[in-house]
Amino acid sequence: LLNMHTRNIISVKFHATGETYYFGSLAAIYTMFSHEEIGLRLSTLHLKGVSRAPYDTGKCIISKHKLYTKKNEQTKQEINMREV
Repeated sequence: LLNMHTRNIISVKFHATGETYYFGSLAAIYTMFSHEEIGLRLSTLHLKGVSRAPYDTGKCIISKHKLYTKKNEQTKQEINMREV
């Protein structure tokens, strides 16, 4: 894991459709869906949290996951030299 970056992502899986959406933050969920569609408001979701276990709102399951990406081994100087 030394050459990896990690980032938290949030998944939202809707019971009615089975569709899953992925977001970079809890707040980002509410730019796409209303609190009625999610089943609770952002402030309540912050209080409940999803870091320990997935949270079922009755309309969807919201859970937190780790996303692993490979570190870019090129330096900024090498990238700039290619652009010239």
